Amino acid sequence: MLKTNSTRFSSIGDRIFDVGNYIFMIILVFVTLYPFINMFALSFNDANDSIRGDIYFWPREWTLRNYEYVFNESNVFYATFISAARTIVGTAVSVFCTAMLAYAISRPEYKLKKFIAITFIFTMYFSGGLIPNYLLIKELGMLNSFWVYIIPGIIGVFNMIVIRSFIEGLPEGIMESAKMDGAGDLTTFLRIVLPLTMPALATVSLFVAVYQWNSWFDVFLYNSSRHDLSTLQYELVKILSTSDTGSSAADQYADAQGSAEIVTPTSVRATMTIVASLPIIMVYPFLQKYFVKGMVVGGVKG
Repeated sequence: MLKTNSTRFSSIGDRIFDVGNYIFMIILVFVTLYPFINMFALSFNDANDSIRGDIYFWPREWTLRNYEYVFNESNVFYATFISAARTIVGTAVSVFCTAMLAYAISRPEYKLKKFIAITFIFTMYFSGGLIPNYLLIKELGMLNSFWVYIIPGIIGVFNMIVIRSFIEGLPEGIMESAKMDGAGDLTTFLRIVLPLTMPALATVSLFVAVYQWNSWFDVFLYNSSRHDLSTLQYELVKILSTSDTGSSAADQYADAQGSAEIVTPTSVRATMTIVASLPIIMVYPFLQKYFVKGMVVGGVKG
């Protein structure tokens, strides 16, 4: 009888715990998604109508004028291409080079692995600062060039640690078997390590891709005079600044449409958020399963 009551109370407790978890997760999802949903509604709502407020989940007066204003800038489409190019190239180069470094310092026979690892980890906490970094980029001849987006961030120390932990968790017998078959380090890395570390590589790729896609400050520092190397994020920053100050671009667009107040800073800001975040959000579902596995396995040495 006591065992039956204990089981019944345990079952009730489990149900209460499950219901509490469901409620908490629903609230968490709502809090997380609501700002994006609200930006979506504002971006498709008429700017003059948005001034009235009370727009939460759905546009009250549908319009594409906010997007027309944003994409009316002639450089936006080319800037989107530059952003996509730096994201693809930067992610591929950074992940490959970081994986090579992680493989090198994960090998027990490499005598300098601790020194190299400490040296890289040191850079996570200390840096030369903005001005020395700018002078370094200038001396390397990378000002006003596309490669300033790629080379300075080619190695990510945190990403290297994730990949190294994943590699160290692989069975050592696989490496030894490859060496017995005559494979060198490069062959072992390319044919064995890379395929087996795909979850960690996918996780790191997502980190790097988000960073590359969202970066705009390096454009401002190094390529502000090169309009052909401007990125989407930097163009959207400029659009936001001009919309806040009531620039001639907004006025000319409003005059062309026969409206004195066709866009507002709020509507432009909401449209910018959707345009900038939607492409990278669409990538995440394809990497989600690798992302979860890579973070769990890569964070714990097996």
